[in-house]
Amino acid sequence: MRPKNSGTKQLFENPILEKLSRTHIAVPVTMFFVSGAVLGWYAFTYTDLSNALIGMLFGVGAITFTFIEYWVHRSVYHIDPTTEARAKFQYVAHGVHHEYPKDKTRLAMPPLLAIVVAVTLFSVFFVLMGEAAYAFFPGFIWGYASYLLVHYAVHAYAPPKNFLKQLWINHAVHHYKDGNAVFGVSSPLWDYVFGTMDTMDKSKVSENL
Repeated sequence: MRPKNSGTKQLFENPILEKLSRTHIAVPVTMFFVSGAVLGWYAFTYTDLSNALIGMLFGVGAITFTFIEYWVHRSVYHIDPTTEARAKFQYVAHGVHHEYPKDKTRLAMPPLLAIVVAVTLFSVFFVLMGEAAYAFFPGFIWGYASYLLVHYAVHAYAPPKNFLKQLWINHAVHHYKDGNAVFGVSSPLWDYVFGTMDTMDKSKVSENL
């Protein structure tokens, strides 16, 4: 479908569900930066982890998030709509964003759903890692909060005149040229690793920035 650079789309007839499907970007960003800081404080104060190990686990968590960001975007949000149910899931989860990429109210996962996902992930990491999760997960969710800021910025603002402009260009390629390429938003690392970085002449998408 051709992207519409203005407007929005109602997803649910129920007004409560419709409202819950939207969010101001400040809500999840604040929520995850604060919760990450609290978990990090707990790691320094109440665990037996050394400061160096906490820092290393934080960094590993942040890098791990960039892979999850890439994998979820490629394998879940762009799932092949081979059945009616899969097509509906894909549209509600991500297709509506591709149709209305500048709808600022749908540039982040709704907070209630995000909380459920975050608590579930932390529980899994805690089972696997024990108290190390208190240092790993802050890096992971700060990575997510940083991704949200980047994703919001590339859709809501003109690109900066510095090296960060490449993030704007990469995401414009994904939205306006090839939806099956350039899945990384906060980092192009995994697109290069898995060969999904589009090497086209990026000037062809500059008019959409």
